[in-house]
Amino acid sequence: MMTTGSTGSTFPKWQLALLIGAPVAIGLGYLYWRKSADQGEGSGERLTKKKLADLKDKTISLDGDSSEAKQQQQPDAKPLTGRDLALKHKNNGNAHFRAGKYDLAISEYDAAIEHCPTYEASDRATYYQNRAAAYEQLQNWGAVIKDCTNAIECNPGYTKALVRRAKAYEQQKDLEKALEDITAACIVDQFQNKTTLVMADRILRELGQQHGKEAMKNKKEIYPSKQFIDSYLSSFTNDPVRKLVVASSEPKGFIKAKALFDKGEYEAVVAACTEEIESSESESDYKLEALVLRGTMYNLIACYEEAKQDLDAVSELETADKRLRSNALIKRASLAMQTQPETPGECFKYFARAEEIDASNGDIYHHRGQVYILTDRMDDAIADFERAYALCPTSGIIATHLCYAKYCQANQNKDERGMERMKKRFDELLEQYADCVECYSILAQVLTEQTKFAEADSCFERALKVDPNNAQIYVHRGVLQLQWKGDFEEGVKLIKKAIQIDSRCEFAYETLGTIEVQRGNLVEAIRLFEQAIELARTEITLVHLYSLKDAAVAQLRVAKNMGLSIGNIQPNF
Repeated sequence: MMTTGSTGSTFPKWQLALLIGAPVAIGLGYLYWRKSADQGEGSGERLTKKKLADLKDKTISLDGDSSEAKQQQQPDAKPLTGRDLALKHKNNGNAHFRAGKYDLAISEYDAAIEHCPTYEASDRATYYQNRAAAYEQLQNWGAVIKDCTNAIECNPGYTKALVRRAKAYEQQKDLEKALEDITAACIVDQFQNKTTLVMADRILRELGQQHGKEAMKNKKEIYPSKQFIDSYLSSFTNDPVRKLVVASSEPKGFIKAKALFDKGEYEAVVAACTEEIESSESESDYKLEALVLRGTMYNLIACYEEAKQDLDAVSELETADKRLRSNALIKRASLAMQTQPETPGECFKYFARAEEIDASNGDIYHHRGQVYILTDRMDDAIADFERAYALCPTSGIIATHLCYAKYCQANQNKDERGMERMKKRFDELLEQYADCVECYSILAQVLTEQTKFAEADSCFERALKVDPNNAQIYVHRGVLQLQWKGDFEEGVKLIKKAIQIDSRCEFAYETLGTIEVQRGNLVEAIRLFEQAIELARTEITLVHLYSLKDAAVAQLRVAKNMGLSIGNIQPNF
């Protein structure tokens, strides 16, 4: 259920992205993370996302705030003019600003700008920026933007003005312009100002959420690849619809849907199920089965409201077969986790109901165990996987997930012996379930964590012998080449092979786009992120993908506006 793709792997996407240097959380993309991390390594302190999140978005100070005593006109001095007079008004404005008299400060900055010679661009930039700071205190965001724009025209690399204007755009909900300004500020600061990085991360999150929500509302119906669907279905050991055998001389309604389903012709299943559901009671022998099957397909094509209605109709019918009800509730739990990941409690409610109805269904504990892994509840995950394995001892996938959960627990407890025992258990599982792609995939990623790259690569190679058309394995193996050897060419070749095998492999487009960002090919990266967005099925995935795309778009625009080549703002490899 809780998979990252068609391997069914419990490894979340962000963990895979780490292998190629992408940020753990949705952030401003690889560029910000890499630059910041490099800086930390040089000073003996690695900049982590947690450290970034702990920083405050500090108020931007005034500029040119020198001691007023040094600048005041002496009693017998000549009257001030030009730059000197402008400087006096600026200092008066700063004094009013510190006293909280923002209207008076603005009047003094007005005078400073009026008397400052036009050729003193740096001074004029300071005065505009300081006046913008006063307007900011009054929350006059339009005036802040106007003054910051004037300051930037006088001094294009003026970081304080860029950041202040970004804050004003953010207040006005013009997040794209805010992102461009904060990106420019990060570039000017060479990605070494932690406070600016925090602000950039926040704006990018807001913009990603905005774009993700909009895209989800207008999401077109699109089927995942056959391989993805097959993998999802294989995670259910006790699916009553899948096990059902029907025979009829009239292939219509559910009979037709089941025949199409068994042949893997998934795109015609919904229409056939609908025919069964809309038929009269006397003509419908499989209405409940049709509802579960249609709900399953709706889930896979991201028609979540329709899926909920079909699955609820079955799960809430007390006279329905308990196997159908529990299966519908497991899939309902999946839907809750996909659409409400911030409130996993809803997901667990459906699992609890399924357990009350049919406690002998091992799928309940297998799928709930995966949710426990994703929420770092390893003791609960192990307990559920053990129960699932006792009920389904022939399932290599469940055995693999149990082993992985125990490995994670040992890793969390820094239990080296426990980790080694689980590594040996993985080897036993490979002997016992030699055709289980999941076992090869997860063991390969465990070995990658341990920097045993050659062994990991061998695992991926063996997995591809079992399932040569598994696009996800090609992506994982391509990522490994980058971490192991820094071999971009081989990594890209393998990921492109994944796309050739499965043109609907969203993970391949996302990963390849991230690589192109690293290589400075932002136009190509944006194109790849857009293809991934078309294939994405959940809002949280769309938010993540739009964050990657928005970061690349902002960097491209800023580079153009500042007259920089992309190579000048990309890290060197």
